[in-house]
Amino acid sequence: MTERFVLATANPDKVREITAVLADAGVDIDLAPRPSTVPDVDETGDTLEDNARLKAEALCVATGLPAIADDTGLEVEALDGAPGVRSARFAGEGATYADNVNLLLDRLRDVPAPRRGARFATVALARWPDGREVAAFGEVTGVITPEARGGEGFGYDPVFVPDGSDGRTFAEMAPAEKHELSHRGRAFRTLADGLKIAAALEEQ
Repeated sequence: MTERFVLATANPDKVREITAVLADAGVDIDLAPRPSTVPDVDETGDTLEDNARLKAEALCVATGLPAIADDTGLEVEALDGAPGVRSARFAGEGATYADNVNLLLDRLRDVPAPRRGARFATVALARWPDGREVAAFGEVTGVITPEARGGEGFGYDPVFVPDGSDGRTFAEMAPAEKHELSHRGRAFRTLADGLKIAAALEEQ
């Protein structure tokens, strides 16, 4: 029987990406949206894994269902790894994508190209109400551009060019192209493998 999981994120951009990547990976689960009655979880963890676990645990408690959560951070070489775990709140609580991107570009305004290296990382985590977990990690290195480019994606996608690509930002790629290269795509493909193993063990 197909297992039902509730997604911890209410961000529609992340929901689209997670749903697409898991569907392409062929994992047999049913994803339910986070109920509107469940508020955002305070991301007080020191690491991406801490925050993903906090969100998954909260959704398990609130719904009684297994939950899937993630957290993502952008680490910039010239900023000593910032914004890191605070990437979504880099420009302050309630910051928009544009606010965060503009602050990042402002901080890097006089930084030369060789020091604009960066790393995107995602921890994806599935948790069951009984405390079982499957966690996965995905990362991609790249560079931060001097200006935003492209209209696809979200977050820092307009200023991140992944290593080994053709020089386009994530926001200049079609969704399927981005998923193939991205930190979130890699994390959730690995999570899908873990969920398949967990399902197989349940059937034994």
